[in-house]
Amino acid sequence: MRGVFVFPSIEQAAVVALLDHLSLGQRHPWLVDGCLYVELTTEDDCLYRDWEPEAVRGLSRACGQRPSWAFQIDVSGRVDGTAEVRRLTLTLLAQGGIAMDDYSDHPWTAEEIANDVAVDGLCFFDFRTHYERTKLTQ
Repeated sequence: MRGVFVFPSIEQAAVVALLDHLSLGQRHPWLVDGCLYVELTTEDDCLYRDWEPEAVRGLSRACGQRPSWAFQIDVSGRVDGTAEVRRLTLTLLAQGGIAMDDYSDHPWTAEEIANDVAVDGLCFFDFRTHYERTKLTQ
């Protein structure tokens, strides 16, 4: 699974309502676009368990505080999922917030995602470039 954490600026209940609308009858996880599995995760659920300390610090700086909850979007390696991840992430960040993907420690804004901004040679959810870099260093 490849994943993204989304920290929207809107209230958690508003995101839940949106996901309920996008994933009729499916919750825990929500299934969006037939390939995205979305879960609400909190610090109590070990939100930052596998995170590098620098990534948590960067997120906290970008958000102005360490968020206590996020929505985790997972997509199977069996499908590309790039368009679906981008679309849902941009929807969740429409009123502000930050997203973090599996491939960089950069806190991504909706504007950066929409404009395909590259940071350290990677765009948002850029698993292809990340894979190529990893393959070259092995």
